[in-house]
Amino acid sequence: MRSREYGPDLTPPWKKTAPAPEVPADPDLVVEEVTTGFCGAVIRCEKTAQGPTVTLEDRFGKHRVFPMEPRGFLLEGRVVTLVRPRQQAAARGPARTASGSVAVPGARARVARAGRIYVEGRHDAELVERVWGDDLRIEGVVVEYLEGIDDLPAIVRDFSPAPDARLGVLVDHLVPGSKESRIAAEVTDANVLVVGHPYIDVWEAVKPASVGIAGWPSVPHGQDWKKGVCRSLGWPENTGAAWQHILGRVRSYKDVEPALLGRVEELIDFVTG
Repeated sequence: MRSREYGPDLTPPWKKTAPAPEVPADPDLVVEEVTTGFCGAVIRCEKTAQGPTVTLEDRFGKHRVFPMEPRGFLLEGRVVTLVRPRQQAAARGPARTASGSVAVPGARARVARAGRIYVEGRHDAELVERVWGDDLRIEGVVVEYLEGIDDLPAIVRDFSPAPDARLGVLVDHLVPGSKESRIAAEVTDANVLVVGHPYIDVWEAVKPASVGIAGWPSVPHGQDWKKGVCRSLGWPENTGAAWQHILGRVRSYKDVEPALLGRVEELIDFVTG
């Protein structure tokens, strides 16, 4: 009688675990560790004596280190195996600024133009600086914040816009029928461009996925929007700390909604034109 030969793996096919796809642990990738449920963005990967590890940062800024084990993480609900990112090939093209423009190595900031870009608040100014800061310095464009636009017509008159001193204004929640749209309509100077985005606050202009949330929550009318967002997301009601967390997730234009990107680019073109 002929003997039967067996392979080294006697596990029945129906009991075998399908291999999980390998995903590079690139910075800012948001994943969930399967055993603890800890969800966060990749901060760094390290090689240790026990094997590679990944450090995640959650929405409160807390860091935890996990071994990069097979099938150890969830990415958008799928089980994956994190692997160390491949080394970036050198010189694959021109370097880019955070806005996507071609970087100019060693370029000095231009002397500030007479023209300006005004935005509603400090958070707006910080987001514009994060994405377009390099471009604005090269173009010599200064961004200032107003703490609201209720007095916009008077602010424009005080600025005294002219062909060589154009003024661009970025307005939050500039939608038909809003208070903001009525105020913006009062500005008719040809050397002033008023544009806006549809979001209640510039926080919403940051893509939810970049922040590690499913979406920006709806806050009932009459409530403080920022505090309402913090409550809905389970964040401490410290809006300054919450904004720093959000801003820290913005690395480039890819983290910002197109409805804001287009408007800022339009203002820069207008002021420098």
